[in-house]
Parts: sequence; structure tokens; C-alpha cells
Amino acid sequence: MQQPNAVGWFDIYVDDLDRAVAFYEAVFAQTLEPMGDPTGETLMRSFPGNMSAYGAAGALVKSAHTRAGVGGTMVYFSVEDCAAVEPRVVAANGTVVRPRFSIGPFGWVSICMDTEGNMFGLNSMK
Repeated sequence: MQQPNAVGWFDIYVDDLDRAVAFYEAVFAQTLEPMGDPTGETLMRSFPGNMSAYGAAGALVKSAHTRAGVGGTMVYFSVEDCAAVEPRVVAANGTVVRPRFSIGPFGWVSICMDTEGNMFGLNSMK
């Protein structure tokens, strides 16, 4: 039996949920779905995912208990080609901090910043 990835979920904290949703939907060409919070303390939009499948799922989260920005968690999104996604980051008002670079046998990475000031990575094998 295959073990699941070490990361089973991620939260990306945001200050402006609508702006962050527009950014990630534009970059990844996927719709983020509203997600309920049983505590009623946060607003959330989830990335497409299957909690019973191998890999990780996650959400954008607006919470009074934390803030968006650099210095916390770095999330790497798997994409077909980092170089092809970088222009979409810029078009959605994000920033490419470090353009596509080699990480040897693990492929390629681009380091980006979203509209909320969160750093994130793109990872591809080409």
C-alpha cells in the first residue's frame, strides 16, 4: 500500500479573499470552491482536490487569527511547465520573484508572489 504524501492539506492565508481567488483561478485556470468552516471563524475557498486520493489538497483562508505574507509556509504547485505559467502569474497581478531554474533530477522551479504577498513555488519536470 502506497503511503500518502507528508503534506495532506495546506492553507494559504490571505487578506482579501476575492482578490486572492481571482489571482489563483487566473494562474491555474481552475475554479476554487466555497468551503464551510464549522467554527464560523474563517472564510475559505478550496483548490480542487480529492481527500481520499494520493497527494495534498488545500484552501485559501481569511482568518482574524493570522496574516498573509512572506516568512511562513512555502507551497509548491505542480504544473506542466513553469515557464508557461509564469506569464499568467504576471497577468494576474502577481510577481515572478525567481524565474524558472533547475533543481537537477527534481525538475524545475519558479518562485512567485501572489496578490496577498504570499510566496509560492511552481514545480515542473520540463
